[in-house]
Amino acid sequence: MPRVALIADTHIPSRKETIPEWVVAEIKSAEYTIHAGDFDSVDAFERVKEIAGESFTACLGNMDADDLDLPEVATLDVGEVRFVVTHGTGDLDTYKERVAGIVADHAAGTTIGVSGHTHQVLDEVVDGVRLLNPGSATGAAPALTTTMLVVDVDGDAISVSRIDG
Repeated sequence: MPRVALIADTHIPSRKETIPEWVVAEIKSAEYTIHAGDFDSVDAFERVKEIAGESFTACLGNMDADDLDLPEVATLDVGEVRFVVTHGTGDLDTYKERVAGIVADHAAGTTIGVSGHTHQVLDEVVDGVRLLNPGSATGAAPALTTTMLVVDVDGDAISVSRIDG
């Protein structure tokens, strides 16, 4: 059963210095890693890419430099599940609906939306679309704790686990 590590909003070096070792261990134990934006620096992007290896999917966050050359929306197909990854940049009042719309535009079969931006963990169905936000993998403000999500994929079914630091 493939395992997917979901992280976002690392904000290194502007808000935090490094990724916690327990997050690094979870990434290394997963077959796939998704980062939903706001690396905050090219060095942070390169570090996560190095940890994740070849099975790395990421999108551009609102705090990321354009020289990262990342898409605003990325997709990853694992088994029969499509992950649509977008940061969720914009007004927090319309965040869920905006992300659900973006995910729906890129959907194929069983589709899960992965986003960041709020630094708050989310696992909710909005407008028929399941949205996952792993919070902040470094506990960067305004997060109150360090969090990530791990998704186990079994065909077209998923099991989501929240991990807190």
